[in-house]
Amino acid sequence: MALAQIRPWLTAPARCSRRITLGGSRSASTFWGAATGEAPKEDQLLETKEDWTRFQVKRTEYKALLDHFSEYGSTQTRENAFQPHHSLFKPPGPSKLTLSALLASGAHFGHSKSLMNPNFIPYAYGVRAGVTIIDLETTLPLLRRAANLVRAVAARDGEVVFVGTRPDLRAAVKLAASRMGAQGFHVGEKWLPGTLTNKIQMHGAGVSRGLRIIPDLVIFLNPLNNMHAIRECAIEHIPTIGIIDSNVDPRIVMYPIPANDESTRTAELIAGVLSIAGREGVALNKVAATGNQQQGHQRVREGRQRS
Repeated sequence: MALAQIRPWLTAPARCSRRITLGGSRSASTFWGAATGEAPKEDQLLETKEDWTRFQVKRTEYKALLDHFSEYGSTQTRENAFQPHHSLFKPPGPSKLTLSALLASGAHFGHSKSLMNPNFIPYAYGVRAGVTIIDLETTLPLLRRAANLVRAVAARDGEVVFVGTRPDLRAAVKLAASRMGAQGFHVGEKWLPGTLTNKIQMHGAGVSRGLRIIPDLVIFLNPLNNMHAIRECAIEHIPTIGIIDSNVDPRIVMYPIPANDESTRTAELIAGVLSIAGREGVALNKVAATGNQQQGHQRVREGRQRS
């Protein structure tokens, strides 16, 4: 088919949609222009039987043309293509996370070679242009290990706190905590010293004794800015997860995740993956609670029958 014959067919949908938007109504002349690829005229209406027959033939040919060329086009859509905001609003699960997702978020970029911590060497892939490259093949299993921990803690009715005190991390920790419901909490502002170690002075004697103040797990998206919080967690024997960059000692947290801690997209992706695992744990906790409640009711009924 010649190029001159294809062009009217390809331009017909755009011309049709533009006329519908401007005119506000679907007239017969609009459909005529969409089918024939020509600009409709005022007196060019579908009035006779021959006009309708010609319109149906043109529309069938147009559909056949689209079906013919659609097999050569791309299958990517907005739903299955990568979008920059997916790491925040549509994070993948731990089992679906890939190295390409970590690479796209910039998790492999470390700091300058001169700033690399000696204890970070096992997690470094190499140096490129004076910048340390983090080994993502090590990051992925460590991230999945941390996700299994979050799932296990949430499945046992544990409380998880997401800490990200930079302004660009506040939305990430808030969404991550909201996915876990009542078992998730977040700290987006400054961590007040003594929140865990001086809880009676901070929260009051009644609140400290009546509520659970000490969480079961704390996740740090920017550990260097929250060293006092990490020390409090160590004093209270609280397990910690943290994003560790090449200039940080991985031993400051119990479960390190080597990645770029200055990348907002990396922090959103890691927080999202961990929160998805936490949501799965919350679901398991609810199922277990429902099963225990049913077993309790059954035992009560059996006791009444025996008595």
